[in-house]
Amino acid sequence: MRKIIPGVLSLLACLPAFGQLSLVPAPAHTVVKTGTFILTPQTRISAAMPFRQTAALLASGASIATIPAGGAIRFEAAAATDTLGEEGYRLSVTPKNITVRAQHARGAFYGSQTLLQLLAIYGKNIPCAEIADKPRFGYRGLHLDVSRNFYPIEFIRKTIDLMALYKLNTFHWHLTDGAGWRLEIKQYPELTRQAAWRYGTSWKEWRDRGVRMSREGNPNASGGYYTQEQAKDIVRYAAERGITVLPEIEMPGHSEEVLAVYPELSCSGVPYKESDFCVANPAVFTFLENVLTEVMAIFPSKYIHIGGDEAGKEAWKTSAACQELMKKEGYTSVDQLQSYFIRKIEKFVNSKGRRIIGWDEILEGGLAPDATVMSWRGEKGGIEAARQKHHVIMTPGGYCYFDFYQANPLTQPEAIGGFLPLEKVYSYEPIPAGLTAEEGKYILGAQANVWTEYIPTTEHAEYMIFPRLLALAEVVWSPKTSRNWPDFQQRMQAQFGLLQKKGVNYCRPSYDLTIRPVFANGKATVTLLSEQYQPEIHYTTDGTKPTLSSPKYTRPFEVAGSAVITASVFEDGQAKGTPATLPIDFHKAIGKKVTYRLPASKGYPAQGEATLTNGYRGGLTYGDGQWQGFEGKDMDVVIDMGESTALRSLSAGFMQLTGPGVYMPASVTVSLSDDGQTFGQELTLPNDVPENDPKLAFKSFAFDLSGKRARYLRIQAVNKQRGFLFCDEIIVY
Repeated sequence: MRKIIPGVLSLLACLPAFGQLSLVPAPAHTVVKTGTFILTPQTRISAAMPFRQTAALLASGASIATIPAGGAIRFEAAAATDTLGEEGYRLSVTPKNITVRAQHARGAFYGSQTLLQLLAIYGKNIPCAEIADKPRFGYRGLHLDVSRNFYPIEFIRKTIDLMALYKLNTFHWHLTDGAGWRLEIKQYPELTRQAAWRYGTSWKEWRDRGVRMSREGNPNASGGYYTQEQAKDIVRYAAERGITVLPEIEMPGHSEEVLAVYPELSCSGVPYKESDFCVANPAVFTFLENVLTEVMAIFPSKYIHIGGDEAGKEAWKTSAACQELMKKEGYTSVDQLQSYFIRKIEKFVNSKGRRIIGWDEILEGGLAPDATVMSWRGEKGGIEAARQKHHVIMTPGGYCYFDFYQANPLTQPEAIGGFLPLEKVYSYEPIPAGLTAEEGKYILGAQANVWTEYIPTTEHAEYMIFPRLLALAEVVWSPKTSRNWPDFQQRMQAQFGLLQKKGVNYCRPSYDLTIRPVFANGKATVTLLSEQYQPEIHYTTDGTKPTLSSPKYTRPFEVAGSAVITASVFEDGQAKGTPATLPIDFHKAIGKKVTYRLPASKGYPAQGEATLTNGYRGGLTYGDGQWQGFEGKDMDVVIDMGESTALRSLSAGFMQLTGPGVYMPASVTVSLSDDGQTFGQELTLPNDVPENDPKLAFKSFAFDLSGKRARYLRIQAVNKQRGFLFCDEIIVY
């Protein structure tokens, strides 16, 4: 009797119904037909001359032999009149043959990756289909920071293999930063003898030990670097798989490791004092030009990434040489010195036939003439650059930072903060709504960024990258009109099995639920959302823990009056994960006008002035649009109840996540007024959440106002740490 392996059985059970394929990213056009192509030991691959390398890679990956011509699996040239472009392909599967047609080798390669997915998912019985496919965007990237934590070459190769499988074409290799220099530069051996090594096995330990570098060979040193030959091998390996390696050499900031071993390149000449190169020192440009000459000899990419982000510029303000340079050039701001620096580097890189890319700070002081911008601080920088007719790669933190949490932080490995679940990645649209059609043409594509301060191992890195990278891969490859979250969820069921086969430590779909209310006409319509595919959900409205006998969620439901929604996913008769709970508060302040005596953060405006009294409680992340941010200042707001109102209680909810600098207020004070000018009857509650606790925490500051009346309620929260305060709702009864 033939045995069926349980894992295979569960995978087959997850495959979509006949009529669609479980491919990610979804092809531009697919027609599934009747019948299957059956792979046998006699199946062979053949290819026209331009596609023989692709055929050989496919043969290796699928354990199929190649022959000169006449194979059942064939790579052929598409017609010259076809509109496939450089990366497009056509894949035809019939009961007798599989044919991949393309105009260019890269298109044939992507056809082979689609075929590899079909083989991995469907095994020997590949459904007959006709696929015509090409990408929406020409730039489809993944950024990996190997400075904060160093990863071995084997992991880089594995990552490139997975990128290729999902049709990404740019590996942005973040090789240098303050925490470590990771590339051999023969003219400056101290960069790898010392700047590549540090005290502390992780970035956190290094930071806590005073950010000191060590030396290669020191028994207590941690770190590493790639030799030039290793880097060249990665470039070759990636190129065979349709991927360009984009190297990044950070400048003028994030250069603590360089200045630790070559302090004469800083303004002070003192190690560990500054993180920026001295823009007025000619030796800096000699050093960087020599470094970039060796970098460009290793990496044949059209672009060289020169960083440009988060330069402190403080030393430039006091350096006599920098001030003299500003006077000579007629500058009035150190931002103009950054532009001066970037333009000089761009001129050198252009002289070598290359172009520069930088983070969106390179816009400050004026953008270099031929620069391409990576927009990470939201979309503003990308919009500005596109309107100036500069090419842009979109990588905003809210959608593309894979160092953010992807499920309930209390259940996840430590991360830098934020919250970016799979569905939010999938919802991203790289062309900002504010651009015209012509301006939108300057958006080259998008990129996932993996910063590794809190990601010390390769297993952890995979966990943060996958499966979110599959969602972004579909965003940048598939037509916008064909993207559909439920359909993607269904196709992902087979992709999880594929990732398992490849030994990827991906983040499993969360059992956490999102409770989303919509308020209208005195009622709330409640929707329950899950990463699980077609989950069984039970819920209650009185705050009690759901059981199998509780109402089963089948569609959005209405709640009239205040309630506490609690819901859980059930699987095999058991509740999974932690129940989700959300109070539905029809409190007295809903919809009331809020006056901000101190402005809210422009970076976290949430729902504007409606945020604190719109009835919505915030979720697990301060970036979910329901947490009102206050950066570096106190919160001081006044609610106008419209008339003198009898009061029972007031509460204000805050969060703390110390990694990104989000803290509880030191105290919260409520005061009352009838005229909006003179406030009295003050009540103050202190914070009791430790400010050094790194875990995500929530606190409701609840005040007893029994027997009091007022029209105006003033709420003040003291920002002792001068970081961020986040408040989600002020609830008044």
